[in-house]
Amino acid sequence: MLKDADRIFTNIYGWEDAGLKGAKKRGDWSNTAKLIQLGHDEIIEQMKASGLRGRGGAGFPTGLKWSFMPKEVKERPHYLVVNADESEPGTCKDRDILRNEPHKLLEGCVVAGFAMKAHAAYIYIRGEFVNEARALQKAIDEAYADGLLGKDAAKSGWAFDIYLHRGAGAYICGEETALLESLEGRKGQPRLKPPFPAGAGLYGCPTTVNNVESIAVAPTILRRGASWFAGLGKENNTGTKLFCISGHVNNPCNVEEEMGIPLKELLEKHAGGVRGGWDNLLAVIPGGSSTPLMPRNVCDDITMDFDALRDAGTGLGTAGIIVMDKSTDIIKAISRLSYFYKHESCGQCTPCREGTGWMWRMMERLVRGDAEEHEIDTLEQVTRQVEGHTICALGDAAAWPIQGLIKHFRPEIERRIAARHANDAVYAAE
Repeated sequence: MLKDADRIFTNIYGWEDAGLKGAKKRGDWSNTAKLIQLGHDEIIEQMKASGLRGRGGAGFPTGLKWSFMPKEVKERPHYLVVNADESEPGTCKDRDILRNEPHKLLEGCVVAGFAMKAHAAYIYIRGEFVNEARALQKAIDEAYADGLLGKDAAKSGWAFDIYLHRGAGAYICGEETALLESLEGRKGQPRLKPPFPAGAGLYGCPTTVNNVESIAVAPTILRRGASWFAGLGKENNTGTKLFCISGHVNNPCNVEEEMGIPLKELLEKHAGGVRGGWDNLLAVIPGGSSTPLMPRNVCDDITMDFDALRDAGTGLGTAGIIVMDKSTDIIKAISRLSYFYKHESCGQCTPCREGTGWMWRMMERLVRGDAEEHEIDTLEQVTRQVEGHTICALGDAAAWPIQGLIKHFRPEIERRIAARHANDAVYAAE
């Protein structure tokens, strides 16, 4: 269990002042100029040494991603873009950072922006986050008024500006290149890669797109040292992580814990345990709605980190943990997720545009048992035709929940089909 002294987000619940005065009291903006004096390359090397992996879902090493930016700034300026378009069902960590710890993010932008030789950051925030946008804009205004942003950010000698951009609430804009398209004023649709954003991103300039949590933890890592962060968690899965726990638990919450904490310990110590006790657990979606579910027998011993969950056939994703007890209609739950991905598909790629609707309609039939057993295999084959055949990962996100359902709960699907057929036979006999 994580010690309080090792927590990065000490005001995640908003119990203290979220403003600049409270942030400084908690250690934010403390000697920021000294961090910048480390130099561009040293900051990136420290981030690499810390082992921090992106907290937005993919888990790509953060320091390595920063190092992809060109070493020299030529005719095109460099940009940092922060992805605050938190739209994954089950995920609610970034909005608490924006609401209660905004200055951690802003200081992180200055440090990260300097490391990649950028003089400006754009924070793309989800349109529905009205109060969060107000809180963040207030923090930006406070930082400018205090000289922490602007021509001489935090008296570091580095000019840095931050702009807040409100999106229109499209899930697809959480994909980094669709976010860039939207930020430039166009329809939010993913771009073909290459070129990657580090080569040609915002306005065709070198750009790094990072998640809110990934950027917000950077100053603390640099202050306390890469070895401190690397000493927490597990090898290749270091540091702390914000976990979002929702569903059938007694105390839904966001909580910061060490990477690699056992799922059972996480739920029982912080979320009050599963409603009705651990034996009443049916399944858990571990990383937001796009990751395949895990049945109870897998949940008993699984640890919450990228590698363990990958080996179990699922993923850590955003660490949006959705707990389902035995009262859940598991087929209907996955069907509801299928509807979400159908609704949010941008329609650019044929497999996703056609496949998400097809999969949802098939799932609705399975909810009713209005199918034949061989159609379960047909559905699974269609998910494979969508997965990996689209420009972005939305096709994968639509396919994986269904794949997890078929893998772990096929007998339930078959039972429902058999029950429907038995009922039809009774009505036919009458």
